[in-house]
Amino acid sequence: MEIRHTTAEDYDLYFATVTSAFGQFFPTVAGGGLMAAFEHERGLLALGPDGTPIGCSSSYTFELTLPGDAVVPAGALTGVGVLPTHRRQGVLSTMMKRQFENFRDRDEYLSVLLASEAVIYRRFGYGPATYTRRLTVDRRAASFVAPATSGTIELRIRDTCTDLMEEIYDRYRRRQPGAVSRPHRWWELGAGQPPVSPVPRQVAIHRDTDGVADGYAAYLVTDGTLTVDEIIAADDAAFTALAQFVLSHDLVKQVVLRQFPTGNPLRWQLSDFRAAEPAGETDWLWVRLLDVPRALTARSWFADGELVLEVADAFADQAGRYLLTVLDGKAECSRTEREPDLSLDVSDLGSVYLGGTAVSTLARAGRVRAHRDGAVAVADELFRGEREPHCLHWF
Repeated sequence: MEIRHTTAEDYDLYFATVTSAFGQFFPTVAGGGLMAAFEHERGLLALGPDGTPIGCSSSYTFELTLPGDAVVPAGALTGVGVLPTHRRQGVLSTMMKRQFENFRDRDEYLSVLLASEAVIYRRFGYGPATYTRRLTVDRRAASFVAPATSGTIELRIRDTCTDLMEEIYDRYRRRQPGAVSRPHRWWELGAGQPPVSPVPRQVAIHRDTDGVADGYAAYLVTDGTLTVDEIIAADDAAFTALAQFVLSHDLVKQVVLRQFPTGNPLRWQLSDFRAAEPAGETDWLWVRLLDVPRALTARSWFADGELVLEVADAFADQAGRYLLTVLDGKAECSRTEREPDLSLDVSDLGSVYLGGTAVSTLARAGRVRAHRDGAVAVADELFRGEREPHCLHWF
């Protein structure tokens, strides 16, 4: 088996390999598409003895926002597949090792992905770190307890406000833990899914009392259902104003918010709590630490403390004991011979890294093992974030 990098001429070959691996025919969009932002210099093809592709793997050049608003590079794994005729033969593992080498060559000490199957990527050290769900609201019962918020709403069509949406999203993602960047070329190429892809959408733009655009909601009405692709807002006031707008739309029976943060207070803002029905809660962004000390010192911390973490890593080279010391929001982390306070897999460290999964939850599940009383409570306090991490970008 040979692993080679893709070239600028390999897009059709790569896309055909992904299609065969998944057994699907993915739709394309004029002027855009699911993999329109394919970075050929980051793609890999696994070739069989006759030189034809038997697997593929690629990644995007993203930034990830960490607790404390730190923005760091992250290799975003995507488009991974092995032909059904060549599975269970080490093709995926070989490609993953090469991907990790490529990430490190680019000085990316974190990697992220959206998992097609939850059981595949734990063995490579990824853990679910952000979560999302769908919220369906009966519009006729969706009255708000508080009056309308301040600011104004203007209605646009997606094609007339792409630059403004890009600007609003970029400001939002720099303050939202768990959010990833949307490089300009994604918007330019109309890559991915709506509202980045150029399919028609209505876009409600919110402006604050100073006239500054600080949020948008991209949506479409079909057969009495208003479906919101995403609401991007700088703060709760902008989010509430946009939610009030879509929930007051005429000729609509229900509103479906597709990418809804699990901790969002919207249901509590409604007079009828049951008017909004959550469903489809699932994992979204998975995180892999490729350099434990660098990753742990990159984010901000909101409590002081000290822990010795014994990390297992069956796939890469991050296994070992690490002394984590946090003081005044900053951490120091290095390998140590001290006895561990907690033992966990590197995938579970990825899950707690952004603060969206409590260490105590994993301890109760048997995934984290404590070696002294109180260690789990200390870890809960240390790893919590200032707000819920959330990612809604599809890649």
